[in-house]
Amino acid sequence: MISYEYHKDSYPTFADGIKREWAITNGIGGYAGSSLIGAHNRTHQGYLIASLHAPTERYLIFSKINESCHTGGTTYSLETSQHLKEGKTVFANGQNYLTSFSYDGSVHYTYEFGDIILKKHMTLKLSENVCAISYEIKNNGLQADFSLVPLFNFREHSASSTKDSLQFKSNLFGRSLCLIPDCRPEYTILFQSSDGTFEAHTPLYDENMQLQTEVDLETDGLDSHYCPVELSITVPANSEKRISLLCSLIPSASTFSDISEDTAFAILNERESYTRHLYETAGFTDTFANQLLLASDQFLADRRSTGMKTVLAGLPWFTDWGRDTMIAYTGLVLATNRKKEAQEILLTFARYVHHGIVPNMFPDDNTPPLYNTVDASLWYFYAVWQYLKYYSSEEDYSFIEKEIYPQLKEIIAAYQNGTDFSIYMEEDGLIHAGSGLDQITWMDVRVGDWVATPRHGKPVEINALWYNALKVMETLSEHYGDHSLAIEYRTLSDLTRRSFREKFWWEEMGCLYDVVDGDTTDDHLRPNQIYAVSLPFTMLDREQERQIVSVVKEKLYIGCGLRSLSADHVDYHGIYCGSLPKRDAAYHQGTAWGFLLGGFLSAYAKVHDHSPACIREMLAMLEPVKAHLTDNGCIGSISEIFDGDAPHNPRGCYAQAWSVGEVLRAYTQDVMPYKNFA
Repeated sequence: MISYEYHKDSYPTFADGIKREWAITNGIGGYAGSSLIGAHNRTHQGYLIASLHAPTERYLIFSKINESCHTGGTTYSLETSQHLKEGKTVFANGQNYLTSFSYDGSVHYTYEFGDIILKKHMTLKLSENVCAISYEIKNNGLQADFSLVPLFNFREHSASSTKDSLQFKSNLFGRSLCLIPDCRPEYTILFQSSDGTFEAHTPLYDENMQLQTEVDLETDGLDSHYCPVELSITVPANSEKRISLLCSLIPSASTFSDISEDTAFAILNERESYTRHLYETAGFTDTFANQLLLASDQFLADRRSTGMKTVLAGLPWFTDWGRDTMIAYTGLVLATNRKKEAQEILLTFARYVHHGIVPNMFPDDNTPPLYNTVDASLWYFYAVWQYLKYYSSEEDYSFIEKEIYPQLKEIIAAYQNGTDFSIYMEEDGLIHAGSGLDQITWMDVRVGDWVATPRHGKPVEINALWYNALKVMETLSEHYGDHSLAIEYRTLSDLTRRSFREKFWWEEMGCLYDVVDGDTTDDHLRPNQIYAVSLPFTMLDREQERQIVSVVKEKLYIGCGLRSLSADHVDYHGIYCGSLPKRDAAYHQGTAWGFLLGGFLSAYAKVHDHSPACIREMLAMLEPVKAHLTDNGCIGSISEIFDGDAPHNPRGCYAQAWSVGEVLRAYTQDVMPYKNFA
């Protein structure tokens, strides 16, 4: 089992502690998260953010518990938080009693104060909106009287609350508290304890909790919570006690039963068994691969509207995106030996192809899918090819032929003949995409009429993907006996290859232009060209590929990703921070992206023939990623983006599917098999 362990020297100050965050998920879009020291750092944190319509409509319902203990004439407060009071930030420093923290798929806090050791374990029940907290208390001294104050909410997970917005109907049944939010009376928050007595708590609201990450983003970063009760529990002198707490979101008409002291522990054990099964299924014996495996599981979730598995693009705020899914696909489900999930994802996208485009977002509550992407459809061919590399029996080829192959032919035809968003093939065999205010590549920031990174014309990665798709179809057509169609794809791919080599090579720089539009070429040196080297089927000669990799390494590689623009360009923004307009200006104009590291590593291995020296260099290149897993950001995962400027602080989503998936894919395909020879 992978476990990330931290002790007091890991969080010498409050500010150090909140920079290390954690997240756990429940497989239906719900999640929990906080910091290593227990203080919330952002709006999207709490002990239970429930998904009302898997995997979407995510609501914070249970923020945290503030524990305190009175024993031997002294009161010890374990609350760790920051609040804005009378214009000043006030800290509650319960982390002073925190002796260790660990994350292994669940989270574990150990506190020591007076003669007491308190262990707090927290996990989410799989496939349900249930948070389970289990306490182990060892009292080596006098009687100890504990007070546990739960903080509740009911808001969209990107929003914030004031006390006026927190209105509930409250009912108490023994050790079960029911809260029905006035805004959504069809739901009940059920809070249960195996021990103790409930008493009214004053004040009724925890106001102006200050969330430092939101403050750093130039917002007020304030939130409030509802705390109507406190739970009083006595632990006799020189004794031990186990306590279970559950917080659940249930339909208001549901029935429920009491819980025992073992209930939360049983859910914790279920999670441990589930995690062990992940390791056994993947079969990795490599520590780094298992670390990424643990991270990968957080992004897989059930989607109610399709009845199948989907991929959440990133925590804590993204849902499922077509492009991100196709790029993350190999690492998340193929490298980890999750065949059922791999098939479900391919099937879902095949069923929603429209005008030759796979959806970029899926439907919820009868909302039609969004199809505003040019590359997701082309990445789909890559995913299918990778599937057949991992699962290559005739049964698997039959699955693709029956369920997927017709849609692949439809996509190719649509791109040839023209489809939505000015996507069409020109006479030279290259794909044109976008017009006006369209933003349909992955560099897609648009605010009103302002397009941050206009890439209309023939983007380099789109045409690299197009060629790869044609070669995939040529191969599949031959396999399925469709020889005349295979010849058509071969003829078209030859034309694409000649045109690409003629129009995209940037002789002066020894690499590729990012976009070609007629006789106009784009002078922004960007990372998109790496896919012209790393994809299974490529168009350039070996020397050109070597030059591209060399330029990208020199100009764009920063350790945990690739810059979206070279630092010497006038449009470069090296820091991603501040207000939303400031961040939008930097998002694809210098900010480094974690997912791009996968393509770069594969390209690097390719042009150096996976030599022992190359593998040693790649292992060194991965050291910043390994450090990132335990440093600032989400413990055990890889962030969406990083500052282009040193020290390359992590930004954006603190756990990103394609960042994790692509590093895991590249590591298992291009490093692990060669390590013993390095």
